Amino acid sequence: MKSKTAVARACTLVLGGVALAVAGIASAGPEKIQFPADWASWERYATVDRHDTKQYRELFARPEVVKAVREGRPIPDGTALVMAIFPAKVDDKGTPERDANGRFIKGSLAAVLVMEKRKGWGTEYPPEMRNGDWEYASFLGDGKPNEKANAGIKACFACHKPHEKQDFVISLASLAGKFPTAPVAKKSGLFDINIASFLFGPTKASVQAGKPVTWTNTDDSPHQISVQGRDQKTAVLLKGQSASLTFTEPGLYDYICSLHPAMKGQVEVK
Repeated sequence: MKSKTAVARACTLVLGGVALAVAGIASAGPEKIQFPADWASWERYATVDRHDTKQYRELFARPEVVKAVREGRPIPDGTALVMAIFPAKVDDKGTPERDANGRFIKGSLAAVLVMEKRKGWGTEYPPEMRNGDWEYASFLGDGKPNEKANAGIKACFACHKPHEKQDFVISLASLAGKFPTAPVAKKSGLFDINIASFLFGPTKASVQAGKPVTWTNTDDSPHQISVQGRDQKTAVLLKGQSASLTFTEPGLYDYICSLHPAMKGQVEVK
Protein backbone atom coordinates (compact mmCIF):
# COMPACT_ATOMS: atom_id res chain seq x y z
CA MET A 1 0.00 0.00 0.00
CA LYS A 2 2.87 2.31 0.76
CA SER A 3 4.39 1.91 -2.71
CA LYS A 4 1.11 2.77 -4.44
CA THR A 5 0.79 5.89 -2.34
CA ALA A 6 4.37 6.89 -3.15
CA VAL A 7 3.79 6.41 -6.88
CA ALA A 8 0.59 8.43 -6.80
CA ARG A 9 2.37 11.19 -4.91
CA ALA A 10 5.26 11.17 -7.37
CA CYS A 11 2.94 11.52 -10.33
CA THR A 12 0.97 14.26 -8.64
CA LEU A 13 4.20 16.20 -8.09
CA VAL A 14 5.30 15.63 -11.65
CA LEU A 15 2.03 17.02 -12.87
CA GLY A 16 2.92 20.28 -11.19
CA GLY A 17 1.10 19.91 -7.92
CA VAL A 18 -1.88 21.83 -9.27
CA ALA A 19 -5.40 20.75 -10.14
CA LEU A 20 -7.14 21.86 -13.31
CA ALA A 21 -10.88 21.23 -13.61
CA VAL A 22 -12.17 21.36 -17.18
CA ALA A 23 -15.94 21.08 -17.51
CA GLY A 24 -17.31 19.04 -20.37
CA ILE A 25 -13.99 17.44 -21.44
CA ALA A 26 -13.72 13.68 -21.05
CA SER A 27 -10.53 12.24 -19.63
CA ALA A 28 -9.73 10.51 -22.91
CA GLY A 29 -6.38 12.14 -23.65
CA PRO A 30 -4.16 9.61 -21.85
CA GLU A 31 -5.88 6.74 -23.63
CA LYS A 32 -4.49 7.92 -26.95
CA ILE A 33 -0.92 7.18 -25.84
CA GLN A 34 0.40 3.65 -25.94
CA PHE A 35 3.14 2.77 -23.47
CA PRO A 36 6.49 2.82 -25.33
CA ALA A 37 7.90 -0.46 -24.05
CA ASP A 38 11.35 0.20 -25.54
CA TRP A 39 11.79 3.67 -23.97
CA ALA A 40 14.86 2.61 -21.94
CA SER A 41 16.76 1.95 -25.20
CA TRP A 42 16.13 5.50 -26.45
CA GLU A 43 18.64 8.31 -26.02
CA ARG A 44 18.76 9.72 -22.51
CA TYR A 45 19.07 13.45 -23.05
CA ALA A 46 18.83 14.72 -19.47
CA THR A 47 18.98 13.67 -15.83
CA VAL A 48 17.61 15.70 -12.95
CA ASP A 49 17.97 15.43 -9.18
CA ARG A 50 14.71 16.68 -7.68
CA HIS A 51 15.78 17.83 -4.23
CA ASP A 52 12.27 18.98 -3.35
CA THR A 53 10.71 15.55 -3.88
CA LYS A 54 13.81 13.37 -3.32
CA GLN A 55 13.49 11.93 -6.80
CA TYR A 56 15.93 11.08 -9.57
CA ARG A 57 14.59 11.58 -13.08
CA GLU A 58 15.77 10.57 -16.54
CA LEU A 59 14.44 12.04 -19.79
CA PHE A 60 14.44 10.04 -23.02
CA ALA A 61 13.65 10.54 -26.70
CA ARG A 62 14.23 8.45 -29.78
CA PRO A 63 17.66 9.16 -31.33
CA GLU A 64 16.14 10.53 -34.54
CA VAL A 65 14.16 13.07 -32.51
CA VAL A 66 17.26 14.23 -30.65
CA LYS A 67 19.15 14.47 -33.95
CA ALA A 68 16.41 16.56 -35.58
CA VAL A 69 16.16 19.03 -32.70
CA ARG A 70 19.93 19.39 -32.39
CA GLU A 71 20.09 20.16 -36.11
CA GLY A 72 17.70 23.05 -35.52
CA ARG A 73 14.58 21.41 -36.89
CA PRO A 74 11.17 21.50 -35.16
CA ILE A 75 10.18 18.62 -32.91
CA PRO A 76 8.83 16.05 -35.42
CA ASP A 77 5.25 14.87 -35.55
CA GLY A 78 4.99 11.49 -33.81
CA THR A 79 7.54 12.41 -31.15
CA ALA A 80 7.19 10.84 -27.70
CA LEU A 81 9.21 12.19 -24.79
CA VAL A 82 9.58 10.05 -21.67
CA MET A 83 10.33 11.01 -18.09
CA ALA A 84 11.29 8.05 -15.90
CA ILE A 85 10.87 8.74 -12.19
CA PHE A 86 12.84 6.96 -9.47
CA PRO A 87 12.76 7.67 -5.74
CA ALA A 88 16.25 8.53 -4.57
CA LYS A 89 17.87 6.12 -2.14
CA VAL A 90 18.04 7.74 1.29
CA ASP A 91 20.03 7.16 4.47
CA ASP A 92 18.57 6.57 7.92
CA LYS A 93 17.95 10.32 8.26
CA GLY A 94 16.00 10.52 5.01
CA THR A 95 18.79 12.33 3.17
CA PRO A 96 19.29 11.25 -0.47
CA GLU A 97 22.46 9.23 -1.02
CA ARG A 98 24.85 10.36 -3.75
CA ASP A 99 27.23 8.63 -6.14
CA ALA A 100 30.86 9.54 -6.84
CA ASN A 101 29.70 12.38 -9.13
CA GLY A 102 27.45 13.88 -6.48
CA ARG A 103 24.21 12.79 -8.16
CA PHE A 104 21.32 11.05 -6.43
CA ILE A 105 21.40 7.26 -6.41
CA LYS A 106 18.17 6.01 -7.92
CA GLY A 107 15.91 3.40 -6.41
CA SER A 108 13.36 1.26 -8.24
CA LEU A 109 11.41 2.72 -11.14
CA ALA A 110 8.21 4.30 -9.79
CA ALA A 111 6.54 5.94 -12.77
CA VAL A 112 6.91 6.73 -16.47
CA LEU A 113 5.43 9.97 -17.80
CA VAL A 114 4.92 10.30 -21.56
CA MET A 115 4.11 13.34 -23.68
CA GLU A 116 3.37 12.53 -27.31
CA LYS A 117 2.78 14.76 -30.34
CA ARG A 118 0.45 13.74 -33.16
CA LYS A 119 -1.03 15.94 -35.86
CA GLY A 120 -4.62 16.81 -34.97
CA TRP A 121 -4.38 15.85 -31.32
CA GLY A 122 -5.72 18.42 -28.89
CA THR A 123 -8.46 19.83 -31.15
CA GLU A 124 -11.09 19.03 -28.52
CA TYR A 125 -9.50 21.35 -25.97
CA PRO A 126 -10.28 25.07 -25.62
CA PRO A 127 -7.49 27.47 -26.74
CA GLU A 128 -6.64 28.49 -23.18
CA MET A 129 -5.81 24.87 -22.37
CA ARG A 130 -4.55 23.26 -25.57
CA ASN A 131 -0.85 22.38 -25.82
CA GLY A 132 -0.62 22.28 -29.61
CA ASP A 133 -0.76 18.64 -30.73
CA TRP A 134 0.57 17.20 -27.46
CA GLU A 135 -1.14 14.72 -25.14
CA TYR A 136 0.08 13.34 -21.81
CA ALA A 137 -0.16 10.01 -19.99
CA SER A 138 1.18 8.49 -16.80
CA PHE A 139 2.19 4.85 -16.37
CA LEU A 140 3.37 2.76 -13.45
CA GLY A 141 6.83 1.24 -13.50
CA ASP A 142 5.46 -1.98 -15.03
CA GLY A 143 3.92 -0.09 -17.94
CA LYS A 144 0.32 -0.24 -16.77
CA PRO A 145 -1.67 3.03 -16.94
CA ASN A 146 -1.67 4.97 -13.68
CA GLU A 147 -5.40 5.57 -13.53
CA LYS A 148 -5.26 7.83 -10.49
CA ALA A 149 -2.63 10.12 -12.03
CA ASN A 150 -4.33 10.07 -15.43
CA ALA A 151 -7.58 11.27 -13.86
CA GLY A 152 -5.76 14.54 -13.15
CA ILE A 153 -3.59 14.60 -16.26
CA LYS A 154 -5.06 17.95 -17.37
CA ALA A 155 -2.69 19.52 -14.83
CA CYS A 156 0.11 18.73 -17.31
CA PHE A 157 -1.50 21.11 -19.78
CA ALA A 158 -1.44 23.87 -17.16
CA CYS A 159 2.27 23.30 -16.44
CA HIS A 160 3.33 23.23 -20.09
CA LYS A 161 1.01 25.93 -21.44
CA PRO A 162 3.36 28.84 -20.51
CA HIS A 163 6.05 27.24 -22.71
CA GLU A 164 4.18 27.58 -25.98
CA LYS A 165 7.11 29.40 -27.63
CA GLN A 166 9.26 26.28 -27.20
CA ASP A 167 6.60 23.84 -28.40
CA PHE A 168 5.41 23.29 -24.82
CA VAL A 169 8.54 21.26 -23.96
CA ILE A 170 10.04 22.46 -20.68
CA SER A 171 13.20 20.41 -21.26
CA LEU A 172 13.76 21.74 -24.80
CA ALA A 173 17.18 23.24 -23.98
CA SER A 174 18.41 19.81 -22.87
CA LEU A 175 16.81 18.10 -25.84
CA ALA A 176 18.58 20.58 -28.13
CA GLY A 177 21.90 20.03 -26.34
CA LYS A 178 22.02 23.66 -25.21
CA PHE A 179 21.46 23.32 -21.47
CA PRO A 180 24.53 24.62 -19.57
CA THR A 181 26.52 22.03 -17.63
CA ALA A 182 29.36 24.03 -16.03
CA PRO A 183 29.15 24.75 -12.27
CA VAL A 184 27.65 28.11 -11.34
CA ALA A 185 28.99 30.25 -8.53
CA LYS A 186 26.42 31.66 -6.14
CA LYS A 187 26.09 35.43 -5.97
CA SER A 188 26.42 37.28 -2.69
CA GLY A 189 25.12 40.76 -3.45
CA LEU A 190 22.75 42.53 -1.09
CA PHE A 191 19.77 41.98 -3.40
CA ASP A 192 20.79 38.59 -4.80
CA ILE A 193 18.77 35.39 -4.36
CA ASN A 194 20.29 32.08 -5.42
CA ILE A 195 18.35 29.05 -6.61
CA ALA A 196 20.10 25.88 -5.47
CA SER A 197 18.83 22.35 -4.79
CA PHE A 198 15.29 23.53 -5.60
CA LEU A 199 15.41 26.12 -2.80
CA PHE A 200 15.60 29.91 -2.76
CA GLY A 201 18.40 31.39 -0.70
CA PRO A 202 17.66 33.39 1.26
CA THR A 203 14.06 32.21 1.54
CA LYS A 204 13.09 35.69 2.74
CA ALA A 205 14.97 38.70 1.42
CA SER A 206 14.69 42.31 2.58
CA VAL A 207 15.25 45.02 -0.03
CA GLN A 208 14.66 48.70 -0.58
CA ALA A 209 11.76 49.87 -2.75
CA GLY A 210 12.87 50.51 -6.31
CA LYS A 211 15.97 48.32 -6.06
CA PRO A 212 16.02 45.32 -8.43
CA VAL A 213 16.08 41.85 -6.90
CA THR A 214 18.11 39.34 -8.90
CA TRP A 215 17.63 35.56 -8.97
CA THR A 216 20.41 33.29 -10.26
CA ASN A 217 19.76 29.65 -11.13
CA THR A 218 22.55 27.25 -10.09
CA ASP A 219 20.46 24.08 -10.57
CA ASP A 220 20.53 21.50 -13.35
CA SER A 221 16.86 22.27 -13.89
CA PRO A 222 15.09 25.32 -15.33
CA HIS A 223 13.19 27.60 -12.96
CA GLN A 224 10.92 30.63 -13.31
CA ILE A 225 10.04 33.25 -10.70
CA SER A 226 6.38 34.25 -10.46
CA VAL A 227 5.12 36.81 -7.91
CA GLN A 228 1.82 35.76 -6.39
CA GLY A 229 -1.16 38.02 -7.03
CA ARG A 230 0.78 40.24 -9.43
CA ASP A 231 1.58 40.20 -13.11
CA GLN A 232 5.31 39.86 -12.45
CA LYS A 233 7.43 36.96 -13.55
CA THR A 234 10.82 36.30 -15.05
CA ALA A 235 11.65 34.36 -18.16
CA VAL A 236 12.50 30.68 -17.69
CA LEU A 237 16.02 30.56 -16.24
CA LEU A 238 18.42 27.86 -17.31
CA LYS A 239 21.47 26.97 -15.26
CA GLY A 240 23.72 30.02 -14.87
CA GLN A 241 21.10 32.51 -15.99
CA SER A 242 19.88 35.45 -13.91
CA ALA A 243 16.84 37.72 -14.02
CA SER A 244 15.67 40.70 -11.98
CA LEU A 245 12.35 42.10 -10.78
CA THR A 246 11.77 45.51 -9.20
CA PHE A 247 9.27 46.24 -6.43
CA THR A 248 8.33 49.90 -6.16
CA GLU A 249 5.93 49.72 -3.22
CA PRO A 250 6.71 48.62 0.38
CA GLY A 251 5.14 45.35 1.47
CA LEU A 252 5.57 41.58 1.57
CA TYR A 253 5.68 39.82 -1.80
CA ASP A 254 5.31 36.04 -1.97
CA TYR A 255 6.65 34.24 -5.00
CA ILE A 256 7.02 30.70 -6.32
CA CYS A 257 8.78 28.86 -9.11
CA SER A 258 6.17 28.53 -11.85
CA LEU A 259 7.67 25.20 -12.91
CA HIS A 260 7.90 23.79 -9.37
CA PRO A 261 5.16 25.44 -7.27
CA ALA A 262 6.36 23.83 -4.04
CA MET A 263 9.36 26.19 -4.20
CA LYS A 264 8.38 29.33 -2.31
CA GLY A 265 10.06 32.55 -1.22
CA GLN A 266 9.25 36.02 0.02
CA VAL A 267 10.59 39.52 -0.58
CA GLU A 268 10.09 42.19 2.05
CA VAL A 269 10.21 45.64 0.49
CA LYS A 270 10.91 48.52 2.89
